[in-house]
Amino acid sequence: MQDIVIIGGGIAAHSAAIYSSRANLKVLVLSASIPLDQLSMTSLVENYAGFPEGVMGPKLIKDCKLQAEKFGAEYKSGFVESIKKIKNGFKISTSDKEYKSKTVIIATGASPKKLKIPGEENYFGKGVSTCATCDAALFKNKQVVIVGGGDTSMEYALILTKFTDNVTIIHRKDKFRASEIMQERVFKLKDKINIIWDSEIKEIRGDGNFVSEIKIKNNKNKKDSILKCEGIFLGIGHTPNTGPFKKILKLDEKGYIKTKDSMSTDIDGIFAAGDCQDKKYWQAIVAAGSGCISALEAEKYISNL
Repeated sequence: MQDIVIIGGGIAAHSAAIYSSRANLKVLVLSASIPLDQLSMTSLVENYAGFPEGVMGPKLIKDCKLQAEKFGAEYKSGFVESIKKIKNGFKISTSDKEYKSKTVIIATGASPKKLKIPGEENYFGKGVSTCATCDAALFKNKQVVIVGGGDTSMEYALILTKFTDNVTIIHRKDKFRASEIMQERVFKLKDKINIIWDSEIKEIRGDGNFVSEIKIKNNKNKKDSILKCEGIFLGIGHTPNTGPFKKILKLDEKGYIKTKDSMSTDIDGIFAAGDCQDKKYWQAIVAAGSGCISALEAEKYISNL
């Protein structure tokens, strides 16, 4: 039986693995065979502490995993399908194997919603972003586009205006669904923020290395147009990767795992960290911190068994 099984392959999972394995606990990390976390699909990260010149997302993830392995954490590939309470612990089932552990830390993250249009995947990390807080500084004085009409897209617009005066919000309807106060803040910056209503992006184009323009379709007159831009921020929300856990844990209305400040869930011995439980910040350093907390609390839980 493991002391801790950590489910996930992102910064929260690796941080939890570092702390748990360094505490001389028997730690197993279950993750996909190829990196699926958001940092591994990000290019330059400039807001993670300790890297004054920035660090490439995939390298940060790779180094964190190596650090956890150095202290004895074991990594295996597998998608977890279920968790069940058993005597003295939990049974974690993948498609072909079962594992037993005294505690479980879920750090499966959340997937940003995408448009699923031509060019989106090709230019993800090359002009297409899902995090203005992370990447806005990379687009100083450049023409950028934001997709969405909720609070996230409004927040992205406000963040980006600190770096550029050329921000365009594209929304598929004729009014936003964002809170009134967020809309008011955006409308006050009409000298910096342009809004294209009743329209959707149909294609993202570039030179092979970076975004250069988008094809837009007006939903009312059905006409197409081209807009030159260098950055596209998708503010259409996230989907937490928590499907396999909804039968055992309490989730909120959007599917995020409900946790206390200790990262504990409603089931004693199960903890959650990172974007699968954080629906507000979605930052790597916050996820790493919650991974640390979950590991410390899991260690405390084990010592009291």
